Amino acid sequence: MKFNRDKYIDLILYILSQSYDKRHFGKTVLCSLLYFIDFNYYELYGQLLTKETYIKSKRGIEPKHFREITEELIANKQLFLRKEPYYHRTIHKYYPTIIPTLKFSAEELEIIDFSIRQLSDNNASAMIKYAKKDPPIIIADFGENIDCRYVFSRNDEYSARKIKLINK
Repeated sequence: MKFNRDKYIDLILYILSQSYDKRHFGKTVLCSLLYFIDFNYYELYGQLLTKETYIKSKRGIEPKHFREITEELIANKQLFLRKEPYYHRTIHKYYPTIIPTLKFSAEELEIIDFSIRQLSDNNASAMIKYAKKDPPIIIADFGENIDCRYVFSRNDEYSARKIKLINK
């Protein structure tokens, strides 16, 4: 399974173009949303959209290539990072400086947009609380890769199969 760098960059820029204006939408929410999009896509189509590796950590979900990619996007002036106060914390907010081109298929965009609508209003605490009840995350130990095959153990609350039911 080879990491799809270009699709990952497109996905980050697209998510941010849809959500950057939400006050609570920082790094933790973005990383969790990347995970849910990839794993929802896997549940429906049998492969990860970006083929990213996700690691379970005490701070939530850590995509393996996130830091490298965001640093590259910042260096190329496609992304701007700003640390902003959010209640009693500081969040890392990313702002796209370009308008992303849509290079997603209709089925990919269906999963991406559904996941954004469903989850992007959560703040970091709510997102972590929600994510830690997803079977692939429950099964993984801290510091381990999250195995996408466990999406088939999801209950109705987490299952991506409802996307197809809603959009029929």
